[in-house]
Amino acid sequence: MNAEEGSRRNVVHLDLDTFFVSVERLVNSKLKGKPVIIGGTSDRGVVSCCSYEARTYGIHSAMPMKMARLLCADAVVIRGDMELYSKYSHLVTDIIAERAPLYEKASVDEFFIDITGMDRFFGCLKWTKELRQHIIKNTGLPLSFGLSVNKTVSKIATGEAKPNGEKEVPGSVVKPFLFPLSVNKIPMIGEKTYHLLRSMGIATIGTLSLIPVEMMEKMLGKNGIVIWKKANGIDNTPVRSYSERKSISTETTFDQDTIDIIKMKEILVNMVEKLAFEMRRKQRLTSCVAVKIRYSNFDTHTLQKHIPYTAFDHHLIPVTKELFERLYQRRMLIRLIGVRFSHLVQGVQQLNMFDDTPKTVNLYKAMDKLRNRYGRRSIRRAVGIYN
Repeated sequence: MNAEEGSRRNVVHLDLDTFFVSVERLVNSKLKGKPVIIGGTSDRGVVSCCSYEARTYGIHSAMPMKMARLLCADAVVIRGDMELYSKYSHLVTDIIAERAPLYEKASVDEFFIDITGMDRFFGCLKWTKELRQHIIKNTGLPLSFGLSVNKTVSKIATGEAKPNGEKEVPGSVVKPFLFPLSVNKIPMIGEKTYHLLRSMGIATIGTLSLIPVEMMEKMLGKNGIVIWKKANGIDNTPVRSYSERKSISTETTFDQDTIDIIKMKEILVNMVEKLAFEMRRKQRLTSCVAVKIRYSNFDTHTLQKHIPYTAFDHHLIPVTKELFERLYQRRMLIRLIGVRFSHLVQGVQQLNMFDDTPKTVNLYKAMDKLRNRYGRRSIRRAVGIYN
């Protein structure tokens, strides 16, 4: 399918501009117009998000905080508050859910909406403009959008519309829009791939689109084919309904009903480790934890709690234990216990942790590397080893 054939689709990409900074400015208006950095406040921390004013000094996400302070000594540095950001993320999600026919929450601050066919009744651009204004009016948060024929082009369009702007790219002008842009505008092209392409003299999307697809596959494998398609404005990826696969869970039925609380808590820890590892492997974050118990008489009870977005065991384990203690009040024999993480979104955990040092993040990376190589059970917390 080429870009013109794809013009039958209408896909919106919404992005909350410098989301964490924007939320902080709602709380403290004195931050407006100042260079603001969100992240770990110690020199060992990293930059999670920064204002456009800070970016003019060369500061960017994932930069060591010590370097960011050197680049801009006058910057206001704030330790992030994921609970506050999660609240506003859910607020925007609720507004979109009320109005959009089909939407996908791609991350805490990013959404795709499929409004194909709406032009026959209302007008796609008009509808999107009104949605944007409604979100801005009800949340106070700046918001940019791109409207085009597929997810890739609409996301790139949003990038060109920032800050706090709007851009429509109809099917007839997809290639003229894409071709002059730098290849690093294509989603999924990281620094390593960008430097490889530049070493070959490929600077623009237009040049990349002319490279034989067979050569791209030889250089980059299957990803090369996907990148080539994106460069040509082709992306058949559907907008996936937010209700689809937005939870991950596991449960255990005991061979014999039990009241061994210590054993059950050990099993819960093991469950959390398993699910959290799976989330990190798929780059997902959760904001809702639920614990389930089933008594020997088959009475089943569930309790859940909303939390700041995370995928780290040491945040999830205490919440899971707390829910279990609140839930297990009857002291009857238990037949089954389970854990579920829901409200999943795409996210890179390092950029959402403000109280944890890079040492903590690197520890998780090292553990996950061992699990990927030798199996999930190759490294576990001692308290979670029950057999």
